[in-house]
Amino acid sequence: MKLPILPSLAFVCCTLTVAAQNAPYQQPPKAIVDLVEAAPTPRVSFASNGQWMLMMDVQDMPTIEELSQPELRIAGLRLNPRTNGPSRVSYSTTLRLKRLPDGKELLVQGLPKTARISEVGWSPDNTKIAFTNTTDKHVELWLVDVAAASARLVPNLFLNSAFGDSYTWTPDSKSLLATAVVGGRGEAPATNVAPTGPIVQENTGRKAAARTYQDLLKNPADERLFDYYATAQVVKVDVTGRMQPLGSPGIIESAKPSPDGRFVLVKTRHRPYSYTLPVSSFPQRVDVLNIDGTLAKRLVDLPLADNVPIAFDAVPVGPRGHNWRADAPATLYWAEAQDGGNLKKDVAVHDKVFMLAAPFDGTTQLLAELPLRYRGMQWGTNTLALANGYRWADRKEMTWIVNPSAPTVTPTVLFDHSSQDTYHDPGTPAQHRNAAGYPVLFTGKGGDAIYLLGQGSSPEGDRPFVDQMNIKTHQTERWWRSAAPYYEVPVAMLDADRHEFVTRRESATQPPNYYLRQNSRLVPLTSFPNPYATIGSLKKQVLQYKRPDGVSLTANLYLPPNYKKEDGPLPTLMEAYPREYKDKNDAGQVSGSPYTFTRFGWSSPVFWVTQGYAVMQGVSIPIVGEGTKEPNDTYTEQLVASAKAAIDEGARLGVVDPKRVAVMGHSYGAFMTANLLAHSNLFKAGIARSGAYNRTLTPFGFQAEERTYWQAPEVYQAMSPFNYADKIKTPILLIHGEADNNSGTFPLQSERFYNALKGHGATVRYVVLPFEAHSYAARENILHMLWEMDSWLDKYVKNPTPASTQSGDEVGAANVK
Repeated sequence: MKLPILPSLAFVCCTLTVAAQNAPYQQPPKAIVDLVEAAPTPRVSFASNGQWMLMMDVQDMPTIEELSQPELRIAGLRLNPRTNGPSRVSYSTTLRLKRLPDGKELLVQGLPKTARISEVGWSPDNTKIAFTNTTDKHVELWLVDVAAASARLVPNLFLNSAFGDSYTWTPDSKSLLATAVVGGRGEAPATNVAPTGPIVQENTGRKAAARTYQDLLKNPADERLFDYYATAQVVKVDVTGRMQPLGSPGIIESAKPSPDGRFVLVKTRHRPYSYTLPVSSFPQRVDVLNIDGTLAKRLVDLPLADNVPIAFDAVPVGPRGHNWRADAPATLYWAEAQDGGNLKKDVAVHDKVFMLAAPFDGTTQLLAELPLRYRGMQWGTNTLALANGYRWADRKEMTWIVNPSAPTVTPTVLFDHSSQDTYHDPGTPAQHRNAAGYPVLFTGKGGDAIYLLGQGSSPEGDRPFVDQMNIKTHQTERWWRSAAPYYEVPVAMLDADRHEFVTRRESATQPPNYYLRQNSRLVPLTSFPNPYATIGSLKKQVLQYKRPDGVSLTANLYLPPNYKKEDGPLPTLMEAYPREYKDKNDAGQVSGSPYTFTRFGWSSPVFWVTQGYAVMQGVSIPIVGEGTKEPNDTYTEQLVASAKAAIDEGARLGVVDPKRVAVMGHSYGAFMTANLLAHSNLFKAGIARSGAYNRTLTPFGFQAEERTYWQAPEVYQAMSPFNYADKIKTPILLIHGEADNNSGTFPLQSERFYNALKGHGATVRYVVLPFEAHSYAARENILHMLWEMDSWLDKYVKNPTPASTQSGDEVGAANVK
């Protein structure tokens, strides 16, 4: 069905030669439309006792009218002022329960008429489920009785969901802690009040560098709006609906009960605010309340975090990351940097982890001293916990065994590896929810065993696994490993003694479904159909090849369903996203699997197999810098070499026409696309969506680049395709969301790049999608984006006109400019 034209909303800015114009929404070919509109696979959640599975049907793409609802962009948050909740949420619309392993499926009754469900959470005892429902005016709290499969509204409670997590179950499953809109707060502050003076910011010689953030506070009017919408009241509400306020209203970031239910850990942001940093850096007060709402302990009041070093593993000084120990009644833990927050300082201990038990008036206990940056704890038993740490410079990750009852200054190393060495990744320790609803390690064999769930990367592709590890000997025993022709991922551990767990299983031709594994027995739990049955069987192949410097590369090659080799080479669409590495061996490791089911998300390039293209998806573009060298020091050289190697491999196979190849990418992939067109003549066209093209506009680092512009100006200049706008002669399509919320990819980046290209006579088209953020959502916008891309590819790649071809003197022998 053809979309109606919406004159008041359809103002996609489609720029032709020199003039902008309002254009009506268009649709791509029907084969692409059918794939876009295929019903999404339901979401799934499992009760911690393994007795129930919850299936949630997912909302289809919202309309542009829904997406254009009011949006408040303040302090790094995006809120709908009508609901006091997030403005962009992917909702569920129905709930279905199924008793495991083979019980009858029950449709939950009593749901709101037009349900927009989010924040779904099981009670600790698994007898109830809570969820939020977003109406046109409020965010409501609803409860589901699992046994009866019936839902009901908690009346007279409007949630403040500004920070996303608006409720938490108490450990006894009889009540919840919720952040509520403050009653009687009145009308929102006016935004058109005349200013009383200029806006002034000042620094007096102290280093306070900040990365490039979106949606920051800009003036006192923004501050007043932020106070109005972010201020909440913590409320204890029991399952019958009775409510009790706890503490005072404030900008409550989180409120979590202790595992014994006697206390509440409350984190509150407060003034003074910043105009250069988001709310996550605002001053923070950390309190412990008694369950009756009285103050038990003020733990710390942290200042504005505006002097954190520019580094990916930098942290503020002082205590941070306060939380409840999951396996103890009421014990707090947190970390404190010993290096001023700068991991580059040469000290033996970079972080210490501390504990403090109720009643919080005793001596703080040192739990561990870590030689890396602290990354979190996984609690198990009174004698077993795991501490995690990392270091960005060499991508080092470590895990230590800690005995909470008898901590030592130097904990025992369990794992020590590179985060980028996927072949030797030991896996992630499995966790489950305990009786209090907190995640704890899944242990067995008298507490001596933990269970590791891993991706199982290998030269033949990913083969997920489950391992049992003896925590004393560190010896592992493999329970299970995914085997061809399936790709199967463990998602929930149920019973260690019976080797019972749940997996999600798929193949190249079968969509993902869930199965219960009991040793060698395989019990199907779902039977979701193939949403793309109309396309037939896709031809997918994982390519492995090398670039001239010896680095191994991979790509997923898709061919049209009816393609035969005698049909000859095809016009080709290449999609990629560069990644940085510190070791060329890690960069060359195979990722992905030939047995995964192909999903058609809005950003996928695979749509174009329906239009007769070969598609090279997920082409590996590793940017390697070993030892003291940084990856980006030779970014463009490695970029071009990787792209050329992919084209050469496709041509060698006889399926890629090297004279008819387009390149596309989103975000950092768009940045890559522009650079490939600036520094090579490999492509007939480019498509760059929501990218950043001038790195001097992100001067305090970008992507995996830690150095600032002033530390490495030559790198920033060489990597900015904006600086080479005069060299880009290949047709390029620029697409950007009008409301991009990603750090660094302001729409201004595409606007300025378009103007630079136009000024030098390039063939360029610039499309702005109204109301879209960094990821696109609205049905009309997505279909129009695909129409733009299809038209561009048809015009400049599949059926190029002589006017769009490059002159002979532009193409060098090595296809490098």
